[in-house]
This record gives sequence, structure tokens and C-alpha cells, in this order.
Amino acid sequence: MSINRTIISGHLTREPELRSTAGGMPVLGFGVAVNDRRKNQQTGEWEDYPNFIDCTMLGNRAESLSRYLSKGTKVAIEGKLRWSQWERDGQKRSKIEVVVDDIELMKRQDGSQAVASAAPVVDACQAVHDEDIPF
Repeated sequence: MSINRTIISGHLTREPELRSTAGGMPVLGFGVAVNDRRKNQQTGEWEDYPNFIDCTMLGNRAESLSRYLSKGTKVAIEGKLRWSQWERDGQKRSKIEVVVDDIELMKRQDGSQAVASAAPVVDACQAVHDEDIPF
């Protein structure tokens, strides 16, 4: 048995690109920067190191969400990893990307609130009360 699930959150690194397959299915491509924290051995300080992740979303939701996504938008994504390989100018190339199943728009980099979500937004602090916890 194998499991292929990933969850990431970060900011869009570029404007999303909406295109269509030959069959007319909408395909939305965008990049997400996900920070990794590491301790700098020279200074002893913790620093953020970005990882740049390519993401692809398929179907009608991709077309709808393309209106709300822009560079700098903070998102939380759940999906699966997909490896692809191709040849360009005689050289083999490959990449791993996230095929998005669910996406939640969070705050934009300018601090304004995002207005749409492909999944319901629930504030866990407001949804759970002490009397609801069984222990």
C-alpha cells in the first residue's frame, strides 16, 4: 500500500495561469512558496528558507478560483504529488508538482482577507468549547 497526500501552506509566487486542455477542461497553474526554518550555523539565528512548489488544479473549480487568486495570496492546499518527465532541446527534464484537491484562501500578503474558498472555513478556536471535550 502507498499513500500520496500532501498539505502545504504559503504564498503564491506568481500570477496564476488559466489554460484549457484540448478537450476543454480548465487547468490552473500557480506556484507556492513554503518556508522551511533552519538554524544558521554561523550566526545561531533561525532563518526562513523558501521552497518553491508548482501546483496544478483541474476542472471547473480551477476556473472559478482563478478570479480570486493572485500573486501574494496566502493559501492552504491539500493534494497529491505528481512526477512528470519531458525532453527539451535534447535534455531530459522532470519535476514534482502538487495536484490540488482542496484549497483554502487565507490572508493576502497586503493583510486583506481573502473572499473565497473551495472548502468551508472553520475557526477551530470558536468551533470547540471546553464542555465539548470529553476529558
